[in-house]
Amino acid sequence: MSAFKDKVIVITGASSGIGKALADKALTHKAKVAVCARSLDKLEVMFGTIDQVFRYRADVSEEEDCRKFIEAVLAKWGRIDVLINNAGISMRALFEDTDLKVIRELMDINFWGAVYCTKYALPSIRQNKGIIIGVSSIAGYRGLPGRTGYSASKFAMQGFLEALRTELLHTGTHVMWVSPGFTASNIRNVARSNDGSVQKETPLDEEKLMTAEECADIILEAAEKRKRSVVMTGQGKLTVWMNKLLPGFLDKLVYKHFLKEPGSPLERYESNRR
Repeated sequence: MSAFKDKVIVITGASSGIGKALADKALTHKAKVAVCARSLDKLEVMFGTIDQVFRYRADVSEEEDCRKFIEAVLAKWGRIDVLINNAGISMRALFEDTDLKVIRELMDINFWGAVYCTKYALPSIRQNKGIIIGVSSIAGYRGLPGRTGYSASKFAMQGFLEALRTELLHTGTHVMWVSPGFTASNIRNVARSNDGSVQKETPLDEEKLMTAEECADIILEAAEKRKRSVVMTGQGKLTVWMNKLLPGFLDKLVYKHFLKEPGSPLERYESNRR
């Protein structure tokens, strides 16, 4: 029997990608699932009229939306057992070209969205000795060029969750984060450009990436085992290890890696070197 049977699992950013896959997988575990996204219409299309799914329109960058979402879940089912802070956006631009509103938007969604939802869900999760999860990234361990705001938001999320985990160490509440590698999802297609506009394309070959469904399976298995954190790919694990032992060398490798991506923002710096 699944550990999540009849548990209430709350997932932010569930209208596509990893969030949608997490909701689908949680349903196979016979869980009750509460999902939110900025578009209620998209949630209705994705989940229809499934009784075990509670759909709610919320922008996680707005504290009041998060409070109302969590309160609505509690009014619906009376408890929260698992909170998965999944909502997030990315960016691709050199910092010196980036409007600061882009950095602020990423922090508001990726970091503050997790803080807001966690704040209001925590009393119920503590009472039920539940689990708080942050969907992070390798960018939370290693700053990535062209993604300064994204890296900052994921570093902040991991620091927040690590501190919270330590505070809650003896309460029976578990706190963890997971770091997918490059995953086939919508996050890069809606990544912000330097002016905050949507890029509408990805520099990666989506067919070669981990699927959102595979990622969701790993997350739920890790949650069931109450792991501290999960880095999902070999490349990610190597990056974390090298960043601790050979940070200067890794600076050069990471620079070269992101210089090779199609349309790399780093190309402008390269032209100045020639």
